[in-house]
Formats: sequence, structure tokens, C-alpha cells
Amino acid sequence: MTVVQVKPPSLPQRTIAFYRDVMVEMKKVTWPDFPQVRQLSISVILLSLFIGGLIAIMDVILQQVLVRWIPSLFGG
Repeated sequence: MTVVQVKPPSLPQRTIAFYRDVMVEMKKVTWPDFPQVRQLSISVILLSLFIGGLIAIMDVILQQVLVRWIPSLFGG
């Protein structure tokens, strides 16, 4: 039985093959148009503001509970 050793491709060959594969995949991508980008960007900004507001409200509530109410229970 004969064992054939295959020489791996060199770095430039792998780089070229990678670039070609990337270009083939880029042709398959459906890019969003400007109204879609604008709508999704506004949605992300609004969601971020909403979550930031929730975190701020939770911070104020927990500060009241942990800093003021709990120590007052123990005579502080």
C-alpha cells in the first residue's frame, strides 16, 4: 500500500483562495436599501434608549431600597 503525502497549499495560495471565496459569498448577499437601514437604525436607537431607561429606573429603585430602607430597619 502506497501512502501519498499531499503538500499543503502555501500562504499566498490560501490567501487567494480565501479572497475568491469571499467574493463568491458577497455576490449572494442581499443588501438592505436606505429606508430599511434608516428604519432599523431608528429601532435600535429607540430600543437602546428604552433599555437604558429601564436600567435607570431599576437603579433608582434599588438605591432607595438598599441605601435608605434597609439601613432604617436596623436603626441606621
